[in-house]
Amino acid sequence: MATTTQFETAQIDDLTRDGGWAPLRRHFGVTAFGINAWTAAEAGGTLVGEHDETRSGHEELYVVLAGRATFTVAGETLEAVPGTVVFVRDPATKRTAVADEAGTTILSVGGAPGEPYRLRAWEPNLEIFPLFGRGEVAEAKRRLEEELGRYDGNEVLIYNLACAEARLGETDAAFEHLREAVAERESFAELARGDEDLASLRGDARFEEIVGAMPG
Repeated sequence: MATTTQFETAQIDDLTRDGGWAPLRRHFGVTAFGINAWTAAEAGGTLVGEHDETRSGHEELYVVLAGRATFTVAGETLEAVPGTVVFVRDPATKRTAVADEAGTTILSVGGAPGEPYRLRAWEPNLEIFPLFGRGEVAEAKRRLEEELGRYDGNEVLIYNLACAEARLGETDAAFEHLREAVAERESFAELARGDEDLASLRGDARFEEIVGAMPG
């Protein structure tokens, strides 16, 4: 890793975290476009989870740097070796990619045509979410509060703040943030119905009011 006044360098392997994410955009402070690398520890590992970019409006380009991957884009599959570039122009197109061998690494770059790049909330969320699994819920809450309002897709952070508050027994605050998150993204209502982080809120009339009736 090197830094000068003109440029910086780094090795993807040195930046890769548990789960295979190398947060290139966050590491370098890139503000013009999204860029990240993903490495699968084993064959069959997910490199690109199935998704579309309808909410962001992003075009996305993927480059296989090492190993072999299978992409599925709009229902079509493509076997990709190092040097293969996959460009998904339409944000509404579903795409996914899995590793065909251990150590497969891909680079992903994205941005919305004709628009300034806006930081995306999934990045800090991906850093904070493991704190829940380690039981560091108060720290997760602190980090989430620090990040609120800085990113496109802020409702993801608001939802997880509600989860943290529910686990900490801060019921009124949890309902306030859950209501806000569901108002921004209706799909959170279904997620909330089965989310164990919100278990303490069930049985309160406000829960059903916000997310709808629980399945019978």
